[in-house]
Amino acid sequence: MNNFSTQISVVIPLLNEAESLPELTAWIERVMQANNFSYEVILVDDGSTDTSWQVIEHLSQQNSSVKGIKFRRNYGKSAALNEGFKLAKGQVIITMDADLQDSPDEIPDLYRLIAVEGNDLVSGWKQKRYDPITKTIPTKLFNAATRWISGVQLNDFNCGLKAYNYQVVKSIEVYGEMHRYIPVIAKWAGFKKIVEKVVQHQARKYGNTKFGIERFINGFLDLMSITFVGKFGKKPMHFFGTMGVISFFVGFCILLYLTIDKFCGYQYPMTDRPIFYLGVLTVILGSQLFLAGFLAELISRNSPNRNDYQIEKTIE
Repeated sequence: MNNFSTQISVVIPLLNEAESLPELTAWIERVMQANNFSYEVILVDDGSTDTSWQVIEHLSQQNSSVKGIKFRRNYGKSAALNEGFKLAKGQVIITMDADLQDSPDEIPDLYRLIAVEGNDLVSGWKQKRYDPITKTIPTKLFNAATRWISGVQLNDFNCGLKAYNYQVVKSIEVYGEMHRYIPVIAKWAGFKKIVEKVVQHQARKYGNTKFGIERFINGFLDLMSITFVGKFGKKPMHFFGTMGVISFFVGFCILLYLTIDKFCGYQYPMTDRPIFYLGVLTVILGSQLFLAGFLAELISRNSPNRNDYQIEKTIE
């Protein structure tokens, strides 16, 4: 992590946050100046319908460290973060929400945990939250399920306040609604030094929350997708083939048992026994799973990214 002209890039996705932006950027500036950090603030306007972009333009004219990206329409937080990561040039990239619920006073400690202690990713943990119960309870269930499935032991995956080593954000792609799973994506990309820091959470000062219960349904599906792609993206036959062979074998054993039983004197037709249809179903399902794995393997082998791997160092 050498030869960086900018120490910290702060990436802030936003949607209709015109009221909070002047206060947030002024707060960030005070923290940066107090710690003598070189920095940039990248504000990503995710299709706001208020005056957010006009505010960003004004802030950029006042402070050359403030930069902006404007989407023509709302694409979502993942898209905003991905574009912000592309533009970021800092040694450490810090993300936070624009609603003033994340405190810029956390920046020095987050920077130290990456730049000095050598962690790859630091995820904030809002241990004490100022959110309604309709948001906190689903969040706890979501975090528990994510820990169990992904194996990444964090208490608050969806906290917007995170810090990253420059290499992390340049090595991963965030799309769809995957922003809440960046620690999981980073883990599958080979970045293992992932830690958590308790951070201050503040009540929303302006505007309304963008929270919707549908994000938990989409989030669960995204988690399944990330887990599968991370484990089997380059070897899909290992998943589909294994499941197919097991299913086919179970069905074959059922049908073999029924056949032997029939020849041993069972007087009723095999088709009158419900287990017969279970055997046929598992044989067909096993064949289809094996075929799906075979086709997925052909697609994977013809992918232009089939030999893209995360290389940390090379000696030639």
